[in-house]
Amino acid sequence: MTTRVLILGAGGHAQVVADILLRARDAGQPVIPIGYLDDDASLHGKGLLDLPVLGQTSALSRIPHDALIIAIGSNQIRKRIADALAATSETFATARHPAAIIAPDVQIGPGAMICAGVVINTGSVIGTHVILNTGCTVDHHSNIGSCVHVAPGTHLGGEVVIKEGALVGIGAIVVPRTTIGAWAVVGAGAVVTKSVPPGVTVVGVPARPLQKS
Repeated sequence: MTTRVLILGAGGHAQVVADILLRARDAGQPVIPIGYLDDDASLHGKGLLDLPVLGQTSALSRIPHDALIIAIGSNQIRKRIADALAATSETFATARHPAAIIAPDVQIGPGAMICAGVVINTGSVIGTHVILNTGCTVDHHSNIGSCVHVAPGTHLGGEVVIKEGALVGIGAIVVPRTTIGAWAVVGAGAVVTKSVPPGVTVVGVPARPLQKS
């Protein structure tokens, strides 16, 4: 049975997710994206990757679908929508690009988005509504919390823990057995050699807390 997936959001990241689902369909996975919902009225009626923008997010209950995916880049917004839908009967789809390499024992939560070129090694756990963006790697026995965004080209060593809502920027490196706290931010290109407290932004090589001006 084919799963009809509705995509919440119609921006750049949502179109990446649509492409993942289309490539998955072409590779034989029983999934098909049916369109987007977005509150930007200027997008309504448009076709993006040949999929229609069907209306506002408030139309969710009126559009037949089997599952949905929150394809919004902001971790905060993605979590807010996920929390609001948690008490409903909605089912969340997982988008897995066929060009991703994922060990058989990896656990992946509902709503996760795994882009092309991602590598996830054995023993790792990926939480709900996580974005693993293009070409990032997650080494063995790492644990990625809900609503995390691991940006393109990022490399996580083994046994790394990333707590809820954290953002690891483009091209960053996190050394093994390091923890990134909830809602922390790792700047692009940073090299994290020690654990980062919750809510802290770190930048540089080695990564240090960003000094407020």
